[in-house]
Amino acid sequence: MKIKKIVIIEDEKPNADRLKRLLLDIRPGVEILAILDSVKESVAWLALHEKPDIIMMDVRLADGLSFEIFNHIEVKCPVIFTTAYDEYAVRAFKYNSIDYLLKPIEKEELETALNRYELLMREVQSLNPIIENLLTQIQPKEFRNRFLLPYRDGYKTVIVSEIAFFFSELNTTQAHLFNGDFEIVTQPLEKLEQQLDPKHFFRANRQYIINMDSVAQVQNYFNGKLKIVLKKYPDREVIISREKAPQFKNWMDY
Repeated sequence: MKIKKIVIIEDEKPNADRLKRLLLDIRPGVEILAILDSVKESVAWLALHEKPDIIMMDVRLADGLSFEIFNHIEVKCPVIFTTAYDEYAVRAFKYNSIDYLLKPIEKEELETALNRYELLMREVQSLNPIIENLLTQIQPKEFRNRFLLPYRDGYKTVIVSEIAFFFSELNTTQAHLFNGDFEIVTQPLEKLEQQLDPKHFFRANRQYIINMDSVAQVQNYFNGKLKIVLKKYPDREVIISREKAPQFKNWMDY
């Protein structure tokens, strides 16, 4: 990630002008958003403007130490501190600091600090997809609880726990309820499989997704297959393949 926008906080104009020249020499395309010379002015500017990529911050300003800025506003970007005094080095690293440069600032040291920032940002960007994936796995997934279905001149709700099984035929998906009724739902089984809680629903085959509470019997079938007898629907034959049989038995036994 290349640095595009920088803010300079420096109360001595010659130092600020020199730092600006060095930055534009090292990174010709960079934009200096502002040159601020006090704690008060810095707090006011940061409160009203979009955060820069990085702040070049002198430690001693006209109205106090720049550390005071952090007591008044959340600084949401990395900081490179600049100062003629090395006594603040340890303290500086408590405040978003990625480097601490002693004046007079040398071009090579400044370039090293900017390179360090860009390398750090590239590493963060490469980790972001991994972190997001981990968070997705850690955070509990929310599953469908109900269906809103057309009914007469309006709509009605069908609770998922009331559904014994889903059956697909001729590109139509039916939700068969424990009370013997059935409803047409618009989602195909492939999408329903992702929306339903796998603790309660199992994709038995290409035509059926069954609710665990609807299973009356599990019978051995020929060639290692299983035959499922459903409560309220004993005439339905739900066959589970030999390949899926172990997965189904683990699901029922969990």
